[in-house]
Amino acid sequence: MPPRPPSYRTAHPSRRASAEQRPPLSPEHLTQRSLALPEGEPLPQIAVRSPTRNPLLFRSRLGTWDRRARHGDLVQLTLADGQILGYGLFNPRSEITARVLTHASEPPREEWWAERIGNAISLRWDVLKLQQTTTACRLVHAEGDGLTGLAVDRFGDVLSLEVFSLAVYQRIDALVALLANQCGTEHFVVRCGPQTLDQEGFSADPFGSTRLPAQVVIEEFGTKFRIDLKEGHKTGFFCDQRDNRRKLADLCAGKSVLDACCYTGGFALQAKVLGGAAEVTGVDLDEQAVAVARENAKLNRAQVRFVHADAFAYMRDMQRNGRRYDVVVLDPPKLIRTRDEMESGQRKYYDLNRLAMQLVAPGGWLVTCSCSGLMGVREFQQTVGSALPGARSAQILFRTGAAPDHPIALHCPETEYLKALWLRLDG
Repeated sequence: MPPRPPSYRTAHPSRRASAEQRPPLSPEHLTQRSLALPEGEPLPQIAVRSPTRNPLLFRSRLGTWDRRARHGDLVQLTLADGQILGYGLFNPRSEITARVLTHASEPPREEWWAERIGNAISLRWDVLKLQQTTTACRLVHAEGDGLTGLAVDRFGDVLSLEVFSLAVYQRIDALVALLANQCGTEHFVVRCGPQTLDQEGFSADPFGSTRLPAQVVIEEFGTKFRIDLKEGHKTGFFCDQRDNRRKLADLCAGKSVLDACCYTGGFALQAKVLGGAAEVTGVDLDEQAVAVARENAKLNRAQVRFVHADAFAYMRDMQRNGRRYDVVVLDPPKLIRTRDEMESGQRKYYDLNRLAMQLVAPGGWLVTCSCSGLMGVREFQQTVGSALPGARSAQILFRTGAAPDHPIALHCPETEYLKALWLRLDG
């Protein structure tokens, strides 16, 4: 594994916290740990008074905990009668105070971590055989792969890691080494999730391997995409929409297409390159994302018009101009991050869909998506339904979600976050 750049060793909590946020944990809490079991004293014990199979244990489910337990510790989880419930990672700063790793009677050793990672890789290569269609995939999907607090995407020879848990961040050195060893990759980049300061009590600057390239080019069903590894959102590319992008292409031959929140051009490019659309427009408020989208169009020698604009304002302009499209795609960023944002987020989904529906030509398609995990598919469908103009009718012909390299944990509904409704509109 290549050595770290100097900045890696001096990673420190970010100072971007707002005045409303609590101050971050002190820097010593970011000290790296081994995956091996600590020697000497037994593991601290945490009492679970309201057990569940969900690996995310909120504070309200816990009873007393051992005074020896520190932020990020591996702990033993016990029931009221003293039986072992399992083992997990502890953070008293977080409302998700314990993240369960295993319900086995023995604690997870380094071999356990290696086996979990190996199973995740095998699912993508041996079962899903993603190497036949793409050079980009979600390699580890947090609780969906039994590795809570960690998401890993593979982009060619680069691993892009997003960390949501303090305890996982404390072990990220060892996890990167295991991943690189099993994948044979040379480069990596690590980012903290967008709300780790608020939810986990820490934040740290991104870091990566020595000579990490600024960009990498991947292929998806033969279409090329340039990924900005240093400035892109989250892990840099949304692999979860891969199958939905391919499905969209089947609707687009000879059609006019609007991708209203296009980011770096995923849906827009596949509509043109795979689908043979007659005319495609992509719109996004992120100027840097639009620049990358234009580069992606050049990579594929595709004629796609990309516009740097607010999707709300752009769709209102098109409505005033009387413009209609055969296919409209809505894939906005997460609009509901906390329960406090539920009402305002639902209004935004309503407004977006109301505008989009008025731009769909009679007999045309609206593909509308939500990646807000706090909004279930029923609530999302109700919001979309309420946005339908009274003079129009619509049919849902398909409901889809994330690609299968984003597996859903049976007992963790939070892992089923992406929802896509495929509507055909008349009138």
